[in-house]
Amino acid sequence: MCDTCGCGEPGNEVTIRKPGEDHDHSHEHDDKKHHHQHKHSHSHKDHPHTHDHDHHHDHENDHHHHHEHGAKIVLEQNIMQKNDLLAERNRGYFEAKNIFTLNLVSSPGSGKTSLLEKTIRNLKNDLKFYIIEGDQQTMNDANRIEAAGAPVVQINTGNGCHLDADMINKAVKKLDVADNSVLIIENVGNLVCPSLFDLGETHRIVIISVTEGEDKPAKYPTMFQSSDICIINKTDLLPYVDFNVEKAKEYALRVNRNLKFFELSAKTEEGMDKWYEWLKAGR
Repeated sequence: MCDTCGCGEPGNEVTIRKPGEDHDHSHEHDDKKHHHQHKHSHSHKDHPHTHDHDHHHDHENDHHHHHEHGAKIVLEQNIMQKNDLLAERNRGYFEAKNIFTLNLVSSPGSGKTSLLEKTIRNLKNDLKFYIIEGDQQTMNDANRIEAAGAPVVQINTGNGCHLDADMINKAVKKLDVADNSVLIIENVGNLVCPSLFDLGETHRIVIISVTEGEDKPAKYPTMFQSSDICIINKTDLLPYVDFNVEKAKEYALRVNRNLKFFELSAKTEEGMDKWYEWLKAGR
């Protein structure tokens, strides 16, 4: 779906598996093969002749081409339509099963996985957690979450830079998420593409750390516009970095005046109590 990064290109492998599960190398693709035959006739003054050309093209989408010299036809369609429909289906399922679903988004290294580990360890007696981990490669984060005590599946997106609604639909089935639970999706570390893909979540939570720069909301406004919650993590490092918390919040509120903020440190657990209270109240 992303023309610039090649997420939707044929051959991009997406795998969904639990920790300890073997990698299944079978993949399905929606490629359609088309055969086009073009016949060109040319009449020259003493030697008329005809050329036959066979062209074979592989396309991801099932469509027809009409070639006409001297004219350019541009067709536009909502490439997000399929994802949005699946997201609504996911949302309906989550609401029917009373599954409180959170989509965690951030740039790499903001502390999403560390925040999840602490949250699971401290609240697993109060809430039933299920986790979906999204990364391009490795099972590292899924193994960490399993060790923290929550059922988890890992989605490896290959070259893909985001999770989409179809991946979540398949992962939820594999995870067998129970009714009346909390499902947390840790998206691929990226502040661009994940902002465009609705997964059917109850809330989207954007996480930034004090090591990243206070102007992140101004640089990546779409992510902050599409989020409900903003967590400012690694506040234990504030004495050592040039980061103004109030300025960061001001930038964020310029693009989304309804954002709710949590300032915390997943390492020291300072400020985590308010996050825990919000989770339990939302559930």
